[in-house]
Amino acid sequence: MAVNLQKGQRVSLDKGIRLALIGLGWDTNRYDGTADFDLDASAFLLGANGKVRKDDDFIFYGNLQDESGAVQHTGDNRTGDGEGDDEVIYIDFTKVPADVQKIAITVTIYEAAERGQNFGQVENAYVRVARRSGENDTVGIEQLRYDLGEDFSIETALVVCEIYRSGSDWKFNAVGAGYQGGLYALCKAYGVNV
Repeated sequence: MAVNLQKGQRVSLDKGIRLALIGLGWDTNRYDGTADFDLDASAFLLGANGKVRKDDDFIFYGNLQDESGAVQHTGDNRTGDGEGDDEVIYIDFTKVPADVQKIAITVTIYEAAERGQNFGQVENAYVRVARRSGENDTVGIEQLRYDLGEDFSIETALVVCEIYRSGSDWKFNAVGAGYQGGLYALCKAYGVNV
């Protein structure tokens, strides 16, 4: 049975977890605009200074995998339609470079300013961590779940969670922090040249 977390809660990942699925989902049924609502999940591989080591440590729909193969984005879902995970990121903990201390998982709204969209129009947002049995497992067995609630009214970017090293272990931090400025603001904060 999965552990349900609250904002700010930290928990250790199972020491035996090698392959993880980070599933993110959301609904946008309180939106009256004419443009589609396109949310995008991203991962930032961060060094001890809280910044990417290089621009390729920013994993998103335009760069689906880091060079080590440790973090892989499965692709852009432009509508969020359907049940279950809207976007998925895989992590192979055995391949994460030793100088990567943290993996920040974020969600942003594509062209939010141009479309007049924000996270106040999003509901039922969640992130879940599932243990994958192997490379071909696309669902996994859910270990942790963090439901974000509806605390965001004007934000266009969210740091959903962080997965970080603690000695030889990996831990999960349910961050749930909202920002304005969309993906650009997050890239600047994490040291990506944009």
